[in-house]
Amino acid sequence: MHNDKYWAPAPRARSASPPIAPATPSPAASHPPLWRAARWTSLVASVLLLSGCADQRQSFLTPDGPVAILQYHYLWLITLITLIVVAPVVIGVPLLAWRYRYGNTKARYAPHWDFSAALEWPMWLVPVAIVIVLSVFVWNYTHQLDPYRAIASDKPPLRVQVVGLDWKWLFIYPDYHIATVGEMAFPQDRPVSMTLTTDTVMQSFMIPALGGQIYAMPGMVTQLNLAAGHTGDFEGMNTQYNGDGFHAQHFQAVAMTTQDFSRWVKDAQQNGAALDAANYKILGESSTPEQVRAHFGNLSMPKDVTFFNNAAPDFFMDIVMRYHGRKSVPPAQQPGSTVYDAVVARNAAPGARMAKNAVPDTRMASMAGMAGHHATISSK
Repeated sequence: MHNDKYWAPAPRARSASPPIAPATPSPAASHPPLWRAARWTSLVASVLLLSGCADQRQSFLTPDGPVAILQYHYLWLITLITLIVVAPVVIGVPLLAWRYRYGNTKARYAPHWDFSAALEWPMWLVPVAIVIVLSVFVWNYTHQLDPYRAIASDKPPLRVQVVGLDWKWLFIYPDYHIATVGEMAFPQDRPVSMTLTTDTVMQSFMIPALGGQIYAMPGMVTQLNLAAGHTGDFEGMNTQYNGDGFHAQHFQAVAMTTQDFSRWVKDAQQNGAALDAANYKILGESSTPEQVRAHFGNLSMPKDVTFFNNAAPDFFMDIVMRYHGRKSVPPAQQPGSTVYDAVVARNAAPGARMAKNAVPDTRMASMAGMAGHHATISSK
């Protein structure tokens, strides 16, 4: 009679089978060390080549500026803390499967085992401790990375008012009475204080390498504070799908020296198109930055950038307050709606209509419903 606590089944008898013809040895079988070395070498080379194809300023994994660097640090810190739970599972499961595999007769067989105090306490106390530590970290980090929180600096922040349209961002500089599409320039040694809204559907503003992502909605104003540690170009985008031109809603955030920024502002003031009601009505059509540049641009403007001048001081707030009336904004006055595009095209003077080469907008949500929803927001 056997003791079932230490009993393991005997190995199964294998049935006879016809001999198998020897196969031609593969390079991996004939030279295993060389084959593994070649495989790992090719893998590392592929990774290095692919990494060289990417711009190092476009990812949150290559941060620049105080906000992005802090976010990057907290990301890895929290990842390492959670690995305290994840790593034992990832390592332990394969080890257990190998230890208690069917053919291992030396493994202890204990079918009636159901409790171990040495395992039970760590299994409960370690996750509880991790939750407590993460809660403290998240509480502190949430306040430190508050997008509304101003960045400490010995220089005043640059004010930029951001308006989301289909399918571009309009950057207004109220202190200089200029605006741009396709580029947001700022001095590298000054923080940027942005206020954001949209004159169309909800959008999500993000510059990954500088940190921060925040939503913008019509009739509402959100804030975002960023800064760059070095001069250079940083890709910005809208991460909220808003129609067929969504893929083209990118821009360049350019951190430059103070002297270069002064020249940039002067160029915009001298060479930009007027940001008046008539031009903004055309700008409100569903169009990409490239189409805006083709319509309003001239040879004095940088490539892929459109300058506007004579921006009124209250231009941004006038856009916001359109959604705070007692009645909803009619579709014919709602940028981004198909009705608005048709009205602007019908009323445009010869040659004044925005050239279109994109497919029509096929968004499922109607702009009229969006406008009606935000018309209920009370003015503050």
